[in-house]
Amino acid sequence: MLPSNGDKAPLSIRSVCEILYKKGLISKLQAQQVLTRGVTLYKKRERQADGKGSHPTLAGHAADGFDSVDLIAALNMERADNSALKLDEDAIYEALARAWNIPYKKIDPLKLDLNLVTTTIPRTFAMRHLVLPIGVKEGTLTVATPNPFNMEAMDDITRASLMKVNPVVSPKSDIVKLIQEFFGFKRSISEAEMQFTGPMVDLGNLEQYVKLRPADELPSTDQHIVNAVNYLFTYAFEQRASDIHIEPKRNTSKVRMRIDGMLHNVYDLPKAVHSAIVSRIKTLSRMDMAEKRRPQDGRIKMDKGGVEVEIRVSTIPVAFGEKVVLRIMDPDILFQDLENLGFSATDLIRFNHFINKPHGIVLVCGPTGSGKSTTLYSTLRTISSPEVNVTTVEDPIEMVHESFNQIGVQPLAGVTFSSILRNILRQDPDIIMIGEMRDLETAENAVQAALTGHLVLSTLHTNDAASAITRLLELGVPPYLIQSTLIGILGQRLVRKICNYCVETFEMEALELREMGLDPGKDGRIRLKRGKGCLKCRGTGYLGRTAIFEVLSCTESIKKLIVSNADISAMQDIAKREGMVTMRENSIRQMLSGVTTYQEVLRVTWEHG
Repeated sequence: MLPSNGDKAPLSIRSVCEILYKKGLISKLQAQQVLTRGVTLYKKRERQADGKGSHPTLAGHAADGFDSVDLIAALNMERADNSALKLDEDAIYEALARAWNIPYKKIDPLKLDLNLVTTTIPRTFAMRHLVLPIGVKEGTLTVATPNPFNMEAMDDITRASLMKVNPVVSPKSDIVKLIQEFFGFKRSISEAEMQFTGPMVDLGNLEQYVKLRPADELPSTDQHIVNAVNYLFTYAFEQRASDIHIEPKRNTSKVRMRIDGMLHNVYDLPKAVHSAIVSRIKTLSRMDMAEKRRPQDGRIKMDKGGVEVEIRVSTIPVAFGEKVVLRIMDPDILFQDLENLGFSATDLIRFNHFINKPHGIVLVCGPTGSGKSTTLYSTLRTISSPEVNVTTVEDPIEMVHESFNQIGVQPLAGVTFSSILRNILRQDPDIIMIGEMRDLETAENAVQAALTGHLVLSTLHTNDAASAITRLLELGVPPYLIQSTLIGILGQRLVRKICNYCVETFEMEALELREMGLDPGKDGRIRLKRGKGCLKCRGTGYLGRTAIFEVLSCTESIKKLIVSNADISAMQDIAKREGMVTMRENSIRQMLSGVTTYQEVLRVTWEHG
């Protein structure tokens, strides 16, 4: 038995230690160490409180910050049931919730209703009692709190909301953070909306609406708008978002974020603040704030935990105003070792053979959002050195790297992919990266650069590697020039990875997989993995992404098929016989090794089946 301190409150140090000990999360020795630290802390605070006429308690109520759980989490102890894991706040509260027979909830901010959170109870009440309304179902309000025994607060919420209250247990740090962020963001948006006194009718870009008092529009420098935009960026970084979409609708402005390749609805903002938010983003990205009829592009550089992050900004006029998309270019993702991108051992050897050639053309192919930029930047970083001159032509420059000489396309100044290539050749380059081969002139200049002794890397938007050859032919590049310069083609896609925190094993019949077009290469029961869905992955079962590739070498056999009416199927057949593993086959390997699921394989590589 653990030593008693006479305090049996649910959140006392003794009560918490007893639960953790019974659940096997801490040993008896660890429990005794925690109790000893707790008594020392109690005596210290008692001495401090004597001079203030108040007395602390080991129970750890809201006013005293739940010291018992904070203390245990701060010790950063190894878990008795798994020494590889630390006893963190999440694990403690989850164990307490099970012992109390109260549901545990790790809150996903993306699934919270901003209005429900911020209008049900006042911010001061929420922070004082550490309570957060998170959902309503069939007339019952679900309230997250680290202390479900605070009946006074629950009764007050019941009277204020006129609903039955159902408490769930959530970590204190999550509650505090969400209260600060949600109420802060809501206050900024609400204050901004109140200051906006423009006309009620907003026809966006469909018709001109004459405003006699343009000064009534909310300025982009308004502090509330500045705070709201800063919050959106911070939130996107925390959620690992790759893109932020701000979309004007008839009555609202919708904010969505792309996480692991999927868009999630985050907020529905008042339409009144949409223009001010767009203007603030335009200011940060040095766009023309007055121009609302034409698409614009810009960029913002921001600090993310000590790392400089580039944000690519694009605006375009749509039916109800200007839509903004911000692509977050994280250097930790864009610049990686080639070994970490997802190549199989054989494919990596073949691709390294391509990029170490002294001259020729290497193409990276795939649709938008398939990771081509990451592959190109990682490749350039791998092969760049003080002995070589690397020059890039991009539209726009996605991430600045001091090892490269990067040129941004500026059509208004006459700087295009095709025109600048002629000038680049006079800059003594060794390696040239062209953002995209869009037209015949660009392709011809790239071929000319390859013929004159330069290694050229570029991209094409095609479904697979073999289709890149027919795309070059369609652009008008003569077959004999393709034969003379093309080294190889890399086709790629991105698949979501199974979440490591909730991965589980299951079995399927090989026949069932074959019927879906997935050949596992053997018969009988096949053991696969999937994510059950947990707090870390927001219930999706996926966390992060990896690339799948197919590497086509432009061998003599392939070159013979590069004619004006090239047969893609014949090229693919020969490439497979010569060792090319298709994206579908590589994704099946990833599935069998437990990296991704068969659903992802089917979603991403359906056209290659």
